[in-house]
Amino acid sequence: MEILVCARRVPDTSENEIELNHAGNDIERDELVYSINEPDNYAVEEALQIVARVGGSVTVATIGGEDDEEILRREMAMGVQQGVLISDDAFAGSDGRGVATILKHYVEKGHYDLILTGVQAEDGGAQVGGMLAAMLDYPFASLVNSIEVLDGKLKISREIAGGNKEMNEIDLPCVLSIQTGINEPRYVGMRGIRQVASVPIPTFDASELGVDPGSVGESAAKVKRVDYFVPALGKGAEMLQGSREENVDKVFELVAAKGGL
Repeated sequence: MEILVCARRVPDTSENEIELNHAGNDIERDELVYSINEPDNYAVEEALQIVARVGGSVTVATIGGEDDEEILRREMAMGVQQGVLISDDAFAGSDGRGVATILKHYVEKGHYDLILTGVQAEDGGAQVGGMLAAMLDYPFASLVNSIEVLDGKLKISREIAGGNKEMNEIDLPCVLSIQTGINEPRYVGMRGIRQVASVPIPTFDASELGVDPGSVGESAAKVKRVDYFVPALGKGAEMLQGSREENVDKVFELVAAKGGL
C-alpha cells in the first residue's frame, strides 16, 4: 500500500512563550522553536504501522521552505521511506483551500492508495483533509481512531459525540484525518536523524506541479485572519501564582472550601 501523509511544521507550544504581534492578527514568530504538528505525527505513525502489516511505503509531504525539511528528516528517521518538500514563493499566505489545491496537484502526480492528515493543525484549522478529498473526488472520514485494511477498502472507527465510536467501511483510495491517541508515536533519537541528514529530499514548485500561482497564495485566499486574541478570564476564574508545591496546597484548600473534600 502506498500511503501519503500530509504534515505541517508549527510552533512548538511546549518550548515557546506565545505572544501576540502588535497588529493583533498573528503570534510573534521570531525566534520560535518549531516542530512537526503533533496530530500529523500520529498520522505518520499510523501509516508506518499499516505498512508494517500489509507492505508498501510511506511518503511524507510538507508545504514550506528549506527550514521545513527538518520535520521531513525527523519523519524519515522514524521510518518513512521518502520526504517531499513542496515549495514556492507563490504558496505563501495560502488559506486551507489553497493548501488543499497545492496538495491535490501533488497527489495527482503519484499513485497513492491512502492519504492521511492529522485531525487539525495546531496553528490553524481542520479543513484541509476534507477539502483535499473533495477536490480529488475521494471518500473522506475524519476523527479516525482505528484502521483495518481489507480487500480494496478499509474498516475504520471514528470518534463521535459523547465518547462513542462508529464503525465504517470506506473504499480506497481515500483521505482520512487521524485523531490523536490512535497510537503511540515512536521515539526518534538524534542518531536516527543524523543518519538521514544527507538523504536528498525532492522539491516541487508551482510550475512542476502545474499549479496556477493565481489560484493559491495570499491574493487568492478566501479566508484571512483579521484578529488573534487571548480569551479573557471567565467569571470566577483564579490564576494561581507560586511554585508547584505552593499551587498544589492552594488547590487542596480551594477544593476543601468548596466542599469537595
